[in-house]
Amino acid sequence: MDDSAQLRTLGDFLRARRAEASPESLPGHVVSTATRRRVPGLRREEVAQLASVSTDYYTRVEQGRLAPSEQVLDAISRALSLTSEQRAYVEDLLNRARGFSTAVPGREAAHDRLQLLLDQLVNIPALVLGARMDVLAWNDLAAALITDFSRFPVAERNYVSLIFTSQDMRELYEDWTSVARTCVGILRREAALNPDDPQLAALVGRLSIASDDFRRWWAEHRVADQDFGSKVMIHPVAGRIRLNWDSFTYAGAQRQQLVLWSAEPGSVDVRTLANLTNHEMLIIE
Repeated sequence: MDDSAQLRTLGDFLRARRAEASPESLPGHVVSTATRRRVPGLRREEVAQLASVSTDYYTRVEQGRLAPSEQVLDAISRALSLTSEQRAYVEDLLNRARGFSTAVPGREAAHDRLQLLLDQLVNIPALVLGARMDVLAWNDLAAALITDFSRFPVAERNYVSLIFTSQDMRELYEDWTSVARTCVGILRREAALNPDDPQLAALVGRLSIASDDFRRWWAEHRVADQDFGSKVMIHPVAGRIRLNWDSFTYAGAQRQQLVLWSAEPGSVDVRTLANLTNHEMLIIE
């Protein structure tokens, strides 16, 4: 992706956030209610006034014709109430536009130390994710909880892809929409870090064709960057279970993340997870 493409992506992102902003939350001297609003959210001139730049300057930023300075970017971020992860995303886009490149990884193999750790985790579902949320490795309990990743060709072992294309994965999550939209946001964040990654471009293209939901949510330019959380699953064997998940980056392979699932101590989910563990051990035996 060339520098101008990075700036166009930045402009598209800012325009989407401007459309979401609420005029009612801004001072009266900035937002005029005297005229009928023809656009959702804020007008360009309103954002420009909040950021203390000319309307022409801000318009050129949104059109991808100008890279804003750090000071102006700070002001625009405040005007649009960007979150910390959204701000990090626009900084990544600007860094790429300014020629600060990063290595574009291909599909990796799980680091040997992470694989050794996975092999020893028998009571906790665990897997290793690489760039683009490629599924690089998993333990038996993760396969029992989520899906048997070995059923899929190596090139298709991608968590985002499976979320959108596997009916089993769609039915697994109680709030599939939230999970799927977060996955899209993580990919959008990855696209800012590695816009020249051909595997990422191929994944986005493939999912845009396969899923109307993915195509629509990708166009919203939302970003996500999560390190922990909780999910409710409707498991075909264990039933309903709420699990916490935590993601850890290994210093020896910083593009790889170890994801661990655990139940809240003292909850019924502890027993449910134990039942699933026992069921999996019986199958293995």
